[in-house]
Amino acid sequence: MSKVFGFSGENVFRGDSIYANPKEAGLFLSLGRHIDLCFPPNKKPRISAPIIVEPKKAYIEVLPDECLFEILRRLPGDQERSACACVSKQWLTILSNIHRDERQSEEVASQNVQDFCDEQEKRETQAYSDGYLSRILEGKKATDTRLAAISVGTAARGGLGKLLVRGSNTSHGVTDIGLRAIAQGCPNLRILSLWNVPCVGDEGLFEIAKGCTRLEKLELHHCPLVTDCSLAAFAKNCPNLTDVVIDSCRKIGNEGLPILAKGCTNISSVSVKDCPLVGDQGIAGLVSNASVVLTKLKLQGLNVTDLTLAVVGHYGKQVTDLVLENLHSVTERGFWVMGNGHGLQKLRSFTVLSCEGVTDLGLDSIGKGCPNLKHLFVRRCSVLSDNGLLLFCKSAASLERLQLEECHRVTQYGLFGLIFNSRETLKSLSVAKCLGIKDFEKGTGFPSTCPPCESLQYLSISNCPEFGNSNLTILGKMCSHVQSLDLSGLCGITDSGLLSLFEACKGGLVKVNISGCINITDEAVSALCKTHGWGLEVLNLYSCPKIGDRSLVLISENCQLLNDLDVSRTAVSDLGIRALSCGDLLNLQILSVAGCHISDKSVPALKKLGTSLMGLNLKHCSGITQHSVNRLIEQLWECDILW
Repeated sequence: MSKVFGFSGENVFRGDSIYANPKEAGLFLSLGRHIDLCFPPNKKPRISAPIIVEPKKAYIEVLPDECLFEILRRLPGDQERSACACVSKQWLTILSNIHRDERQSEEVASQNVQDFCDEQEKRETQAYSDGYLSRILEGKKATDTRLAAISVGTAARGGLGKLLVRGSNTSHGVTDIGLRAIAQGCPNLRILSLWNVPCVGDEGLFEIAKGCTRLEKLELHHCPLVTDCSLAAFAKNCPNLTDVVIDSCRKIGNEGLPILAKGCTNISSVSVKDCPLVGDQGIAGLVSNASVVLTKLKLQGLNVTDLTLAVVGHYGKQVTDLVLENLHSVTERGFWVMGNGHGLQKLRSFTVLSCEGVTDLGLDSIGKGCPNLKHLFVRRCSVLSDNGLLLFCKSAASLERLQLEECHRVTQYGLFGLIFNSRETLKSLSVAKCLGIKDFEKGTGFPSTCPPCESLQYLSISNCPEFGNSNLTILGKMCSHVQSLDLSGLCGITDSGLLSLFEACKGGLVKVNISGCINITDEAVSALCKTHGWGLEVLNLYSCPKIGDRSLVLISENCQLLNDLDVSRTAVSDLGIRALSCGDLLNLQILSVAGCHISDKSVPALKKLGTSLMGLNLKHCSGITQHSVNRLIEQLWECDILW
């Protein structure tokens, strides 16, 4: 041992052993494993140069893919495959592309399957929808690696049943490789929705069609590389397909839709939007196929003509829901022929948006040719006038819901005329942004004696600037059984018009929306609370600047069943909030006071109201400090507070 402490310091640690007998080294170092020790030189090098360390490939990735493939496909079960997928992306890629038929060993399902080890994978949306596993990939999370991880990690549970990809990852987005992985590991996939995936083409959808033969719903939105060949693949391999949505796929044309209808005889719902190559031939081949029972059809932004509407009117014998939007090449003749085709006998809901071909004659034809029509929604059809609307209401004997938006040739005469003509069946009426509807002048009003529309329960007249008090008086006489009332954005009405309407409503109002009525004061709210407060559940007074604390006092005294109250951007102050908290509001769940002049003095009252609140909106309330809001958040832990 004297040699250990009696060294001179030079030429000692040069790789030579300090022991004469190598066995003496066992006193300090174990000889169970050979260890190489390297000691730096004592003198500095004469030439100083940067040390370059060449990256070495990981030992687990040294083997070529062919060898790894043969090894990994012999894994005994899904749990082992999931564990191996956590080793490296190379192993994950290989595992996700091993077809089920290429696995030599029998799969053993395990209850505890290890998911992909990436921490961000745990943040993905995972839920069970309609009894099967569902995943949503959005934005930067939409990559091939994540799809491969989902394929391997969910294999023991039968794979995914629903997959939604909403991609915007421009550098590493979803490609055909990711869809191939899903096709290999998710044979029970039933719903596939792809949004904004510019790198996905026919190859990936071929794999989905061959591997996911139980597919029931397919949605393709903004897929520029997908062609008719993909639809042919689904027609050949997916007989259970029922719902198809094709949106902004510029390479899909007239050939794909007829082939799809021929192979997938269970298709019942088809939506085609903004596909420039789809025309009359494609839609006609789809609708006229005798083996397809088509019940829902939506055509939007297509280069179709009157021929398409003629085919729909003749062959759409099972269609119950029809939507036509932005069909600029369709004329009045197309709607007339469609109505006279006598094929839409089962049509129940008809929506027509931004179609200049909707004229008085065309709408009358629809009413006569669709005896079971219950819902009509018309928007931005500038040619339609009172005459066509009244003719339609006389023909459509089963009409229950009617919506009109931005139809400026419709006037107050057409509005009250359709209520009169449909008084026995109409349940819901909504009129919005129709500039032609004006207030009746004195001496030219509607007949004072007219039968009421007892079936009407929901009435909405919104954002019609010329609508006034005279019209409200007539509505009160004709719509006395309304329970839900929406008069939002009517700047021409005042308290007197609302008083007459509230007094005439005998059925009892349950929901009232008078937001944006800038001339309404506390008098109207007082009449509402005294007449209908006992059954009122929803009240919206948003952006009514003349409504103040008095309204809240009346609400607290008369509206015990109120559960949703919005007084944002009104003259409500701390006194009103305090009065509201002193009332017997047994079921108030949502309260919005955004933009009101309330301060920290309202915190005790808000705390008292918070025993039943689930939502509280305090945005733009500058009088309330951050400290008070934090106190409310701590004390009202069951309430979602916006500030």
